[in-house]
Amino acid sequence: AAPVEVAPPKKMSTARRVGLIVVGIAALFVVNAFAPAPLPQHFTVLVLSVVIGFFVIGKVHHALHTPLMSVTNAISGVIVVGAMLQITSPLPIVQVLAAIAVLLASINIFGGFAVTRRMLAMFTLGNSAKGGRK
Repeated sequence: AAPVEVAPPKKMSTARRVGLIVVGIAALFVVNAFAPAPLPQHFTVLVLSVVIGFFVIGKVHHALHTPLMSVTNAISGVIVVGAMLQITSPLPIVQVLAAIAVLLASINIFGGFAVTRRMLAMFTLGNSAKGGRK
């Protein structure tokens, strides 16, 4: 059979990338300029944590993904605790959003433990030769 040629993914031009960054910064400025008092502070913390988290996780060596999964499980645990505190809110929309946060963070924790278990099982002595779990 003839090899199938796969086109390499097109890279975004520098001008377009800079343009999107400028539009994003302008949108963040507009949101912060017209938002109520506590929102800009919380939004700034969110944006900074996303940027820092992206660069930290993006530079992690593959051998360190198990400890990194433990950190994400801890962060998801904090999200679950915070969302459980918000479930008792008198506002129905807050209750719904808190329930969704508990559900999604719990799924993330379960998946993190499952991935961690599988990764640690790869390093268990004799486990890989038998092809199964102990």
